[in-house]
Amino acid sequence: MFNDNWIHELAKLEEKGEACVMVTVLEDKGSVPRDAGTKMLVTRDTLIATIGGGHLEHLATQMAREMLLIGDRHLKVEQFNLGARLGQCCGGSATLSFEPIGQQQNHLVLFGAGHVAKALLHIVSTLPFKVTWIDERENEFPEQLLMGVTKLVSDDPVGEIRHMPANSYYLVMTHNHQLDFELTRAILDKGDSAYFGMIGSLTKRKKFDYRLSQRGYDQTAINTMTCPIGIASVKGKHPAEIAVSVAGELIAHYQGETIEQKRPSQTSRHENSQPTDEVDPVHSEYTRNKQ
Repeated sequence: MFNDNWIHELAKLEEKGEACVMVTVLEDKGSVPRDAGTKMLVTRDTLIATIGGGHLEHLATQMAREMLLIGDRHLKVEQFNLGARLGQCCGGSATLSFEPIGQQQNHLVLFGAGHVAKALLHIVSTLPFKVTWIDERENEFPEQLLMGVTKLVSDDPVGEIRHMPANSYYLVMTHNHQLDFELTRAILDKGDSAYFGMIGSLTKRKKFDYRLSQRGYDQTAINTMTCPIGIASVKGKHPAEIAVSVAGELIAHYQGETIEQKRPSQTSRHENSQPTDEVDPVHSEYTRNKQ
């Protein structure tokens, strides 16, 4: 995108919470495509403005996107000789700076305004997330919201899913298991979540797996649901303990780590029957009415 009015475009990226790398020509010697001071913004999938095109711009774009991919936050300065080795015959040289700006913001849709959700948001608000916090109960929300959190009081939480952007993170933490199930179906039907987790025990997971398969959902779709949620080695049922565990899993996910699926054992003698109500202690709900 050729647009030297990069200041306005940078403001738009900041508003959307999208990270970029600003590439600047710091010094030009001899024959170069653009003069010193020329800037270009590189996001994960777009270019804003240009430093002259050609192989120099292609290489600079690759380097900037690698920085975005690995989350490199350090300013870099590189010199390029525009000779045959670089695929350009200008004969000059250019010194470029690579300046990371902003941090990629993930969109988290959080259903439920109970104790665990409140504890979790105190951590998530310090992470690269913008949060849409949804509950039917106005009085469950605190008077003051944390930065980056937008509350949505809705009589139809399930219906709100269709309005959420693609690649959103979803966390289902409501006080109602049937609502959890309907939310699960809507999230799976939309089919574009970056991460979908639901608070619950292994017993709850077994029941949901069974009910979903009975309604025609294949195993691939069911496996996109993470339940129980959180890092298994972090034990405890206190809201703050669960919140730390779940936040750790969210961090691991956006850093590109594989999320462990805490699945019910397949060795049970009841494996081909409808799940029973046996208690499973691994990261169970805090309590039914305190989520």
